[in-house]
Amino acid sequence: MTAPLRLGTRGSKLALAQSQMVADELTRRTGVPVELVRIVTPGDRSAAPVAQLGVGVFVSALRDALLAKDIDFAVHSYKDLPTGPHPTLHIAAVPAREDPRDALIARGGRTLAELPPGATVGTGAVRRIAQLHALGLQLQVTPIRGNIDSRIARTLGPEADLDAVVIARAGVARIGRTAEIAETLDPMLMLPAPAQGALAVECRSGDADLVELLGVLDHAPSRTAVTAERAMLATLEAGCSAPVAAHAELAEGENGDEIYLRGAVISPDGARAVRLSRTGTPAGAAEIGKALAADLLEAGADTLMGSTE
Repeated sequence: MTAPLRLGTRGSKLALAQSQMVADELTRRTGVPVELVRIVTPGDRSAAPVAQLGVGVFVSALRDALLAKDIDFAVHSYKDLPTGPHPTLHIAAVPAREDPRDALIARGGRTLAELPPGATVGTGAVRRIAQLHALGLQLQVTPIRGNIDSRIARTLGPEADLDAVVIARAGVARIGRTAEIAETLDPMLMLPAPAQGALAVECRSGDADLVELLGVLDHAPSRTAVTAERAMLATLEAGCSAPVAAHAELAEGENGDEIYLRGAVISPDGARAVRLSRTGTPAGAAEIGKALAADLLEAGADTLMGSTE
């Protein structure tokens, strides 16, 4: 019998759900068994805001386990990965992306427009906080941490202390709680984080057979969209906690498939924003992202990415 591949994962409900999904799909397609190996990360032990913990806090422990050969591959939320390539690790697959939009969960099932002035809204990302302020709805926005269940409990649980929370729709879907979403937010109101909703399946670059095996999970349109979004983020030299948003869509054009990339940089208080877009071919995804970042910088985006504390 073939020895199971060891898939490293964080121990949160969401991480386990998305890792098990990847494991099951790999076994279904290849017949190779996979076992989950739980890795505790510093981010799991800390209650500090993500902006204070630093880029990649949920990634480093998984990568350390990979490099130590304690696991064979890992599954990350792609948006948590540093934008620079790792010298000895390889993203072998980007599975089909979940809906990248943000979601509102609110008391009484209220939509964003139905929240009264002064309503308290919790969220964990500077990007979301900035965009909520930019809407001018006079909401009281507060940073929150915790897993999805605990965040939802802040507005729907018996000890709820918030009127609403804004979280990634993909995570809510992966733990089976979409029925509690009051509104999936239009990207025109709330542009997602680069790579939001996408997973990255990572292994050691030198494991050529495993790189090839994991490649069956790769979804080309998802990889293309994420490539454009992350190229924009990298060129801006902004981390995952900066007030930067991006969303790439692939569509059929007159001369074949086209990629449409929207990007935004918003001041943390929401008072100023630069929002621009670019189009091109999927083959040029990275170049489109770099070009859009250059456009944003030329329009003054660098002055909006100050402190993310």
